[in-house]
Amino acid sequence: MKKIINFTSLFVFMVLLVGCMGEEKRQLTRVDVQKIDTEGNYEDVVMITDSELIELLRQAFEQIKWDNNMVKMEMARKPDIKATLFYTFDENMPEKLYEYKIWFNENAGTATIISNNENASYGELDKDNAKALKKIFLING
Repeated sequence: MKKIINFTSLFVFMVLLVGCMGEEKRQLTRVDVQKIDTEGNYEDVVMITDSELIELLRQAFEQIKWDNNMVKMEMARKPDIKATLFYTFDENMPEKLYEYKIWFNENAGTATIISNNENASYGELDKDNAKALKKIFLING
């Protein structure tokens, strides 16, 4: 009987331990955006801090299909958007910044994203999410 209780206690402990080892809790707090103008120059940085827009951006970025096996990519043209996402992991620590270069693929309606985040360096975004991202960045950015 003691073995069963010890096994059960060990099992519960392991489940709790594995549950606590999940992904870090992070909160997107701000996005800085730079659009490219018609002459190929980047405009001034615009901060997006509206909580509804931040939530829409968070949802769109979660839909990116990342391919971490890609070697360093070079694109033929400058990114349409440069975005810096500010994440808070712990209120007592400074924010972490991740930079994203975004190209909107007009023909396919998708978006290509290159990031400085070592866990997500090259990605693609489907039509619906690319359209949402473009709308938020080009109207509000």
